[in-house]
Amino acid sequence: MSDSSQPDKLNAQQPSARWCFVCGVENPFGLKIRFFNDGRHQAVAYVTLGDEFQGYPGVAHGGILVTILDETMGRAILADGETSHEIADERFMFTAKMEVRYRQPVPLHQEFTVRGRIDTDRRRTAQASGEIVLADGTVAVEASATLVDIPAEHIEHMLTEDIGWQVYP
Repeated sequence: MSDSSQPDKLNAQQPSARWCFVCGVENPFGLKIRFFNDGRHQAVAYVTLGDEFQGYPGVAHGGILVTILDETMGRAILADGETSHEIADERFMFTAKMEVRYRQPVPLHQEFTVRGRIDTDRRRTAQASGEIVLADGTVAVEASATLVDIPAEHIEHMLTEDIGWQVYP
């Protein structure tokens, strides 16, 4: 049963950390991407990459794209579809295996959408998929991954105040 006094998490912004390369708000070399819930076990972000993330001229580096997909698929497990939001209840996973298919180049200086979803959840492991979609709707990059739960004893070190895991305005 949902409590109507709690904010709806369907499109809620997910927490970020201070120094994460992908989401870190204080990392001067990072991407500073904000992620949002996009349904149960689905995450989405809207990204525009500049020249500092170039591979070939005018094109985003494939390694940066796979990094963004990795983070997005991993964040899908955080989108639980419930209305309550307690950090202690969040589930964190890491990527054990990932496959990527590059369909076409991703241009710099143009916004694209990255989506991740959990396809199968088997408690300690999950199968995830994701894609980068260009503004015209073309799927430019696809990925699939096997995710594994991070052991509880490691999570307590990840949620300390100096890590800064919270929603930033």
